[in-house]
Amino acid sequence: MEKPQKTQEEEQSSPQMAAPDGGWGWVVVGSLFFSSALVFGLIRSLGVFFVEFVQYFGESAQAVSWITSIGLAMQQLLSPIAAATSNVYGTRPVVMMGGFLSGLGFILASQATSLSHLYLTMGLISGIGWALIFTPTVASVMQYFTLRRSLAMGLGFTGIGLSSFAFSPLFQYLVDAYAWRGALLVLGGLSFNMIACGAVIRPLRKPKVVLKTENSKLNKSLFSRICEGFEFSLLSHRGFVTYSAAITFFNAGYFIPYVHLVAHSRHIGFTEYQAASIISVTGVVDILGRVISGWFSDLGKMRMPHMLVVWTGLLGFSLMLIPTAVDYSGLIVVSLVYGFCAGAMTPLAFAVVPEIVGMERMLGALGLLQLIESVGGLLGAPLSGWLKDYTGTYTVSFIAAGSFLVLGTLVTMTLPYFWSCTAPPPPSPSPPKRTFQDGSIEDGLLTQTLSSNSAPDTLCPLKDIPYSDKE
Repeated sequence: MEKPQKTQEEEQSSPQMAAPDGGWGWVVVGSLFFSSALVFGLIRSLGVFFVEFVQYFGESAQAVSWITSIGLAMQQLLSPIAAATSNVYGTRPVVMMGGFLSGLGFILASQATSLSHLYLTMGLISGIGWALIFTPTVASVMQYFTLRRSLAMGLGFTGIGLSSFAFSPLFQYLVDAYAWRGALLVLGGLSFNMIACGAVIRPLRKPKVVLKTENSKLNKSLFSRICEGFEFSLLSHRGFVTYSAAITFFNAGYFIPYVHLVAHSRHIGFTEYQAASIISVTGVVDILGRVISGWFSDLGKMRMPHMLVVWTGLLGFSLMLIPTAVDYSGLIVVSLVYGFCAGAMTPLAFAVVPEIVGMERMLGALGLLQLIESVGGLLGAPLSGWLKDYTGTYTVSFIAAGSFLVLGTLVTMTLPYFWSCTAPPPPSPSPPKRTFQDGSIEDGLLTQTLSSNSAPDTLCPLKDIPYSDKE
């Protein structure tokens, strides 16, 4: 039977462009490069201010550690809101608002008179800004790339390694020249550049919830449209829940060296600039790790979950070796191994998500994933600080950080189809909640648009579907 042709209205209501794997996508990769550098480069290098805050406010290491932890937790805790609002308004205005808030937080922090002020400004306000920036920008890169997605992610995330190399000695210089208040004021102005990073993001299509609202021809409230972008059904998805638990353990240990490695180096007798240069060394090899990991992943020689397990396992063991390096050359060598593995795992941690949940729910999955892993980011650094206050050294802190990474590696190995040598079939999309008569479609960022009056010739057997919303 001949299939009816789509009307002009239907053609306009469901536009879907294929991923170009290049073109303006490289500009979006550049946006991810600079925004990730200014978000996580700042988070990684705030250890320079750690010693200054302890001395100025006369507080414990645990209390000061909460500044970074609150900021990191806000960045991850509010990621579902960033994903949902991006599904309604698009990524460009959301990222631009995030750039404004991140800079505002540092400017207000320069006038702080107590740790509680720093919790509110650097932790809460800047953390909210970071949340609005990171997840939508990562999703935009995934939207533009399919065949070279891991490489594009790796190149975009090299900004983190480059900023880790440059920011730590730069921050130490700013503190020496302008004191910590002036240094924070400079960082606030630097953070405003993320507004420009959001301005260059050019979406390939209308936001997902806008398309669904247009197709359904219903006048929905703003609250209803935002709720549609959260993808809460993933909380009953076994693969997603397992992976979220693994990432939470990764997150609990991953950022501890960036908070306490400088303080640990000074504690064992190194100078201020020697301690700051260790973070710079990790930043150099971090760049190499991201690019090499992304390039090798796109070759298809090894499944991405398997590669992720290799790098996270090595990262955990390298963290445990940090306390054994008592001389400067030994600490440099261990930091080189740590930095390379930390960089190699980062693009894979995000690139694995579409394999688990599918591209049509990728943006919501990234938001929920960072919401769940915020527990690890919130508790990891303060636990490390408490262990230092209790034992007097950072030895147990780094052993605990490595143990979190190893535990997350073991959890990753329990993913469905992990032990298969070949990639499983694409995950099944979420079941449609409307009939074809109302013109709606459950489309994601990259899925192929189907005619509202067409149906597949064959159905996929249930036994061939590797993941489902219900176990």
